[in-house]
Amino acid sequence: MGNPLAALTERLGGIAYGGDYNPEQWPEHVWHEDMRLMREAGVNLVTLGVFSWSRIQPGPDTWDFSILDTVMDLLHEHGIAVDLATPTAAPPPWFTHHNPDALPVTADGTRLAHGSRQAFCPSSPAYARAADAVVTRLATRYATHPALVAWHVHNEWGNHNALCYCDISAAHFRRWLQERHTTLDNLNAAWGTDFWSQRYGGWEEIQPPRATTAFRNPGQDLDYRRFCSDALLIRHEAESTLLHRHAPGIPVTTNLMGTLERKIDGHAFSRRCDFIAVDHYLTAADPHSHIDLSLNADLARGMAEGQPWLLMEHSTSAVNWQPVNLAKAPGQMRRNSLAHLARGADGIMFFQWRQSRAGAEKWHSAMLPHGGTGSRIWHEVTSLGTDLARLREVSGTQVSTEVGLLFDWPTWWALELEARPSEHLRYLDLIHDWYGTLWNLGITCDLISPDADLGRYRAVFAPNLYLATAATVDRLTAHVHRGGHLAVGPFSGVVDEHDRLWDGPHPAALAELLGLTVDEYLPLPERAGAQLDSGTHARLWAERVRCDTSSPWMRFADTPYGGPARGGPAITVRNDTGGTVWYAGARLPEPTLVEFLDAVCHTAGIRPTAEVPPGVEAVRRTGEGRSLLFLINHTRRAVTVPVDGTALLDTPVLDGYLTLDPGAVAVIREHSAKGDGR
Repeated sequence: MGNPLAALTERLGGIAYGGDYNPEQWPEHVWHEDMRLMREAGVNLVTLGVFSWSRIQPGPDTWDFSILDTVMDLLHEHGIAVDLATPTAAPPPWFTHHNPDALPVTADGTRLAHGSRQAFCPSSPAYARAADAVVTRLATRYATHPALVAWHVHNEWGNHNALCYCDISAAHFRRWLQERHTTLDNLNAAWGTDFWSQRYGGWEEIQPPRATTAFRNPGQDLDYRRFCSDALLIRHEAESTLLHRHAPGIPVTTNLMGTLERKIDGHAFSRRCDFIAVDHYLTAADPHSHIDLSLNADLARGMAEGQPWLLMEHSTSAVNWQPVNLAKAPGQMRRNSLAHLARGADGIMFFQWRQSRAGAEKWHSAMLPHGGTGSRIWHEVTSLGTDLARLREVSGTQVSTEVGLLFDWPTWWALELEARPSEHLRYLDLIHDWYGTLWNLGITCDLISPDADLGRYRAVFAPNLYLATAATVDRLTAHVHRGGHLAVGPFSGVVDEHDRLWDGPHPAALAELLGLTVDEYLPLPERAGAQLDSGTHARLWAERVRCDTSSPWMRFADTPYGGPARGGPAITVRNDTGGTVWYAGARLPEPTLVEFLDAVCHTAGIRPTAEVPPGVEAVRRTGEGRSLLFLINHTRRAVTVPVDGTALLDTPVLDGYLTLDPGAVAVIREHSAKGDGR
């Protein structure tokens, strides 16, 4: 299929711009107004039909495509393309009325009721039949419609129903286990069932890890999370197969959720998409939400293996589902949108086009808000459309980076299961620590799966690799032997894919590569700290490390109760055939983490994207002789940046310098190309 997203944006004439369109919420005369206003705003693509199942199929044997037929034709007449969704994320009331056993069940045995979205068990055969039927009808009806440019499968897989514990799921789980482990002896060994007399003598004895008396078996719990992700993936693949069969040549994607969604393995889903699309919503109360935005954009690009991707949803202003739904400040929506563009997005989409008057999301902002065309949001939406039209040459270029940061859902699941050394050592906290430090150092990185191709990176960072498979260890070892550089965070290389400890002293899986032994893991009380010889204090976690073939790079300066020995290694380094391997045996405080990761980057010969003041984001997209530098000022003061090129937006370049006001964004077409992407 080549590059489906490139073909899509070429058909659109540049960067995709639009949002979810839900015309069934409005009378027909409003649709005609929508067409006019979409053109005024510069919209060229909408996602249609996400929550339309009850309209398309109002009863088990009744079909009505009148709204979709009319709206598809209207959109095409007005030059607006359609990303047509399968509506399977919201089964209609008649479905659950006729199939009550298809409703999901919680770990404590509560069967959830209809009344929201994703009210179905992923393993339900009745749901599969109904979903396949509506997908087939859609695909055969609209396969050749001239407005159709992409298929949008489901909506936010597993956001609300990933973990179902019903009897149907239990039976599916047992079949899944037989395929994964083959024999009961293998399963018993993997789960360590001789502990607490849990050894299984028949497959029928195995249940999901439901609510129980004490800690659940961690191997069983980890496998169940894998199974639940796979159960949804089976549905994604089933819908995708039907769409490809009945509408060949139309690319298929789904809106993945990055770090917003812990329950499914985003990497597994990304491999089953023709191009990558993601949703991202800011945590309004987070003062560093712009860094989380960058992290998730870099994760989308990692899932896309460096290719451009599509931002399927974000918000023009406030959402409706946080404790306090803060409005975005003037200019923030533009800044957010262009930050996604800077990091590889070739499309900027929103939920939703017209703000709802009723329902659970009526207070969620939209492109056309309750206040209509006289509102600030509408003015910013139309202005952004103008900006994106001026930036059409960005489409198809790629973000250049020589740094990969490992992000792994199974490791996230395993680290945060019950009965860990410290519930305060959390996966996303470590990811944000390291990523935020690299961001502040001006280093762009891809967030990648541990089984990604590491050959294109000078340096690989693993903030945590608690779960380390033999294949991952081999891949990291080969990276270092080739002369690559590797930095690993605390409590890594501890267990295998079954959450069984690797044989030998900790961290057995990585001990040889790191050149060290951890004598003891030392979780720290929340208010305690372990002082480093840099003068700062490690919090929450420390380790008693013994260097073997590595050398101390930083040491502990004191001996708190139960903590590491005075002078013991806190950070180590080992040279290996041109590469270096670093290990941090603590959760490092920000100043020390800056010093540490800067040293790794310096050793690897990695420099910031551009010379900019602190708080200014600089990202470069390149390709086909073009080099486009994005500069975003996240500070509260104007800054001056040296540039060599021409500004594509409003801020002019004068005598080789550009002045960025607080919150401003500039895109520079550089005079000399800095590379050709990958």
